[in-house]
Amino acid sequence: MPVPLKLGFFTMPIHPLHRPLHETLREDRELALVADRLGFVEGYFGEHITDAAETITSSLIFIAWLLEETKNIKLGTGTVNIPNRHPATIAAEVAMVDQMAKGRFIFGISPGGLLSDAELYGNLDQDRTAMFLEGINMVLDIWAGEAPYNLKGKYWTVSTERTTIPELGQGTIHKPYQTPHPPIVVTAVAPFSKGVTEAAARGWDPISANFLLPQWVKTHWPKYVDGCATGNRPADPANWRVAKSIFVADDLATARRYATDPSGPYFSYYKSLAHKLVKNGRANLFKADQSAPDSSVTAESVVDQLVVWGTPDKVADELMAFRENVGDFGTLLYAGHDWADRGLAIRSMELLAEKVVPQINRSASTPRTAVA
Repeated sequence: MPVPLKLGFFTMPIHPLHRPLHETLREDRELALVADRLGFVEGYFGEHITDAAETITSSLIFIAWLLEETKNIKLGTGTVNIPNRHPATIAAEVAMVDQMAKGRFIFGISPGGLLSDAELYGNLDQDRTAMFLEGINMVLDIWAGEAPYNLKGKYWTVSTERTTIPELGQGTIHKPYQTPHPPIVVTAVAPFSKGVTEAAARGWDPISANFLLPQWVKTHWPKYVDGCATGNRPADPANWRVAKSIFVADDLATARRYATDPSGPYFSYYKSLAHKLVKNGRANLFKADQSAPDSSVTAESVVDQLVVWGTPDKVADELMAFRENVGDFGTLLYAGHDWADRGLAIRSMELLAEKVVPQINRSASTPRTAVA
């Protein structure tokens, strides 16, 4: 029997370039408040520095803004892009946010996928995977150790040996609230991701990105199982999070228009995202047939393959079919999209939380009648 499906969200986000930044930031804030009210269990915010459409530049700052206004939802970084920041800064700021959250924080990490950010920070031509591993290892070593620190790597050095004053606390970085540290998740954006295996071996859990074809999402579970075996831990489907672009409306015509119209937010999202990824050599994410030319990847084809839309019954049926296809997973992450129509956007979240997910869980708990 499938594990009970929980509901969360993941927003990068992508907003139209003409919208004022202060307006879209407050919209993304409201997304979290609505999600908390509706019983979403967790929510993640992406961060990008050099993208005018992807407007949250620090997921940690954004989460700090929300902590006193939310009650139950866990909030996570989606993700802290490790190569772009000094490990000591990450360790100190994450520890502070975790202390503020008192258990409602999840630490999402990655090497970072926005190439203009990599260029900005001077690591475009570096081995960012190696930087990622060195950086996160230093963060964990800081939390596990005590001052004075003396960590030396290829890319960074962390030391307070010359200046520590123990009796005054100088030279010490605070530890997180959760012990030994907040739960760590990684976003999987590649088919057959080796990163999922390596993360699972270290006790971390995966988020499968919403812009992957179902057949590529499906490849993540075996990689997770392999990693859990290496780490001598059970591979529990409840720990697998899968993001999905979804729009639910009370009537089919509204759902079709809002989710598929070329002037709508879902179409605009994938037009922007697909163009960036194809240009960066990642067209394979959108191609079922890897021999197909990159020109076959269009906004229309991507929306058709990746966006689940409709009335509650239609969406529930399609999500159940998706889950049967890719395998059992524990948390469905509703992908955040621009609120071109605030009322419809909030209604979609309400219908998903109040009708779709309960319907999926009722169906999953109902024993199937054997056919003679």
